[in-house]
Amino acid sequence: MAAVRDLYEILGVQRDASPDEIKRAYRALAREHHPDVSSAPEAEERFKEIVGAYEILSDPQKRQQYDTFGQSGGPSGAGFNDIQDIFDMFFGGGFGGTRRGRRPTRTRRGEDLSTILTMSFTEAAFGVRQELQLDRMAVCETCLGNGAQPGTAPVACRTCHGSGELQQMRRSIFGTVMTASPCPTCEGTGQEIPDKCETCFGEGRVRKAETVVVDVPAGVADGMELRVGGSGNEGRAGGQSGDLFVGIRVEPSLAFDRRGQDLFAIADLSVTQVTLGAEIELETLDGIEHLRIEAGTESGTVIRLRGKGVPNINRRGRGDLYVTVHVITPTDLSREERKLIEQLAQIRGEVTSKREPARTELRRPDA
Repeated sequence: MAAVRDLYEILGVQRDASPDEIKRAYRALAREHHPDVSSAPEAEERFKEIVGAYEILSDPQKRQQYDTFGQSGGPSGAGFNDIQDIFDMFFGGGFGGTRRGRRPTRTRRGEDLSTILTMSFTEAAFGVRQELQLDRMAVCETCLGNGAQPGTAPVACRTCHGSGELQQMRRSIFGTVMTASPCPTCEGTGQEIPDKCETCFGEGRVRKAETVVVDVPAGVADGMELRVGGSGNEGRAGGQSGDLFVGIRVEPSLAFDRRGQDLFAIADLSVTQVTLGAEIELETLDGIEHLRIEAGTESGTVIRLRGKGVPNINRRGRGDLYVTVHVITPTDLSREERKLIEQLAQIRGEVTSKREPARTELRRPDA
């Protein structure tokens, strides 16, 4: 049979180590191998090993039992197949408790959190790194997530004897039926904490104001939701952290109407600009863009500026900017301006008199 790792070896202490030495070793290893700190693939299993070893060796009675039977596997001397068997002996109902199926554990995944991030139109178009202030559940620094007052440890639940569930037998028309429900004392964890941590009151976590950095990719739109893995509440007893879901709210632009990755805008031009032609400047997302308006451009003409729209989210390329020309008809003409326009109408042979209506032909909108 393969050798089982010794609990003292897991914590890196001698067998005659004092309780303070065991505590210091546990704190150092727990900080190093916590899944939220270490990126190693085996970090979670290593962290659970460390927590389990500490919970046994920090309890005087359990430590004495382990020192007496830890290598032989109990009074029967049957031996252990792996480290899980050692934990089952202490947390699965004691020496003679049943160990069928999955062993109950206090480890729980942290809850997900959600928040709203409001940004400008330009920030949404090009992306932004934003710091969010959140109240989230973090590991208690007093007990390091153990939930027990330093120097003590969780024990097997006295109600369910570490099984995490209570079984009931009831009779029905189909015969005797055995049902199982989570133990109300330990909430199905198989463990209870007689001496709870004075800082977190046994929760193993405390509420803490923290800063979370969110990298918003270019091209996000109003109403989208971003997932930031591992930035939710930290788990209980070494459990995986929850996620943070960030709802995106984009302030509307005064200049652009966004449709997908394309932008649409209207350029107000004078009669003389579209009649004679002009060089104009447009304020786009990328700054000033020079645009040539050809002589005789009609109102309603759409000019396409390629690549001046919004970047495609998480991929290359950008949308386009479509500018619709809108000719402004002057309404506050001076006497001299009106006279000049009347002279232009006479030269072009256009009827402008209210007493002599000009015949105008109708045409289809798409003609």
